[in-house]
Amino acid sequence: MSKLERNEILLLFDVDGTLTFPRTVIKPEFEEFFYSKVQPRATIGIVGGSDLEKMFEQLNGKKILEKFDFIFPENGLVQIEAGKEVGKQSIQEHLGEKTLQRFINYVLKYLSELELPIKRGTFLEFRNGMMNICPIGRQCTREERNMFAEYDNQHGVRKAMINALTREFADVDLTYSIGGQISFDVFPHGWDKTYCLRHIEKFHNFEEIHFFGDKTEPGGNDYEIFVDPRTIEHKVETPDDTRRILTELLGL
Repeated sequence: MSKLERNEILLLFDVDGTLTFPRTVIKPEFEEFFYSKVQPRATIGIVGGSDLEKMFEQLNGKKILEKFDFIFPENGLVQIEAGKEVGKQSIQEHLGEKTLQRFINYVLKYLSELELPIKRGTFLEFRNGMMNICPIGRQCTREERNMFAEYDNQHGVRKAMINALTREFADVDLTYSIGGQISFDVFPHGWDKTYCLRHIEKFHNFEEIHFFGDKTEPGGNDYEIFVDPRTIEHKVETPDDTRRILTELLGL
């Protein structure tokens, strides 16, 4: 990478699988490396599918509001800059209550008829800019989460449900994205992680925008921003990959 000033480079990071292992807390040694070595060299931001509270859980609390220049929860449908919320979109206003209830009712009926090795609780989570659907239920344990992930890899539970939703709601402005181990996101077309780039381009002018993510295949929730021509893409599998690439990129 050319010698650019901190305010000319933006490094954007997914959370799960990129800064942390899935649904776990950031490791202290990686956190120390990130804040002491990376933060002084570039403007840094996170863009994740989860809400802000889950980002707090995984990245050691509200200090991220001070540490990160940009925080984009819910695919960037919530925009936080310099620790303050500066924008938010609403899927409820976009779709309308009638369509929203039609969709939720279908999801609940589908899940009620779905047979899995186990089910727990909280199958649909309603967020500002999206809905998150979890066939096993988000109240599962770590062991149950891993078990479902393996089962889903073999049986394509989430892919089959997305196919059914795509057929049933072909008339509705919705798209579907698999992220993490156990769930998938539902949001209007264009409300993927590239949404955060709208905010960035409107108010800032970076020479380079780098994106780091793990779910970069078609259908993954990093895919659209990964292939976007406005970003320089970095495919990772674990935080160890992220550290290795950052070390090379920044000459650390």
